[in-house]
Amino acid sequence: MTLRDVLAALLVVTILGLAFVAIKAGLETVPPLMLCALRFAFAAVPAAFVIRPPRAPGVLVAAFGLALGVGQFGLLLSGIRLGMPAGLSSLLIQIQAPFTVALAWAVLEERPRILQMLGGAVALLGVVAVALGRGGAAPLGPLLMVVGAALGWASANIIVKRIGRVDMLALMVWGSLATTPPLLALSLIVEGPAALTALTHPSWAAIGSIVFQAYPTTLLAFGLWNRLLTRYPAATVTPFALLVPVAGILSTHFVLGEPLSADILAGGGLILMGIALSLRGGRRSGSDRVSRPAPPAQAA
Repeated sequence: MTLRDVLAALLVVTILGLAFVAIKAGLETVPPLMLCALRFAFAAVPAAFVIRPPRAPGVLVAAFGLALGVGQFGLLLSGIRLGMPAGLSSLLIQIQAPFTVALAWAVLEERPRILQMLGGAVALLGVVAVALGRGGAAPLGPLLMVVGAALGWASANIIVKRIGRVDMLALMVWGSLATTPPLLALSLIVEGPAALTALTHPSWAAIGSIVFQAYPTTLLAFGLWNRLLTRYPAATVTPFALLVPVAGILSTHFVLGEPLSADILAGGGLILMGIALSLRGGRRSGSDRVSRPAPPAQAA
């Protein structure tokens, strides 16, 4: 990779890590499903008026949006609102990597290699270590919601592999548009009138949170990420995603004061080690071909 592209990748992971601070700030006054709906609504509009739909079946674009918006971010934001530390969430959600390998095997018949299976086992061991040693820092329910969010992310990955090579920015914009109405409906059903009341006098923190999630995170970071994926093999680009929880944990620690306990560091180390093994196991020695683009939602 050129120095310029390395710097672009580092900018992406920094933005995605900082997004967890923005999420936490927004959740102080806006319910999670409503905050999630607003994030995707602003990412889709007005971009949908100037960006054409991707050349893909509409049902797959909608399925991608639902897996990403409702499955990943709906669960992720709800888990954080219910007590899951934002920094720890940025780490646990990386379990999507072995989930993706398992789903690709079951759905697409892409048999994983030995290192990928070993990496998945190590990463799952890290989740167990965090769950057993969380010391009350994260309730079990919200922790499981974040793990469910990782499964939603993995599902979105598989849908994108089904879609194939399309304009990833267009897929993100129109997928965001598809997931906005269901998120709004779920917010009104689950969160009730309080979801609308929170919008009558929005705080500057909530406004900043939505703007940061919709534009620097969804459009800028995802746009740069997809550009890198179209220029280099996925095995060259995707390891940079391992830096997202580093940026997330450090930013939430220094900005929000979230603690760095021993169980989080130990379990997190196992998760990152497992993901690194999975990525290494997926490399094809001597291959310089550009791989099929991965989904744009590489973080919160």
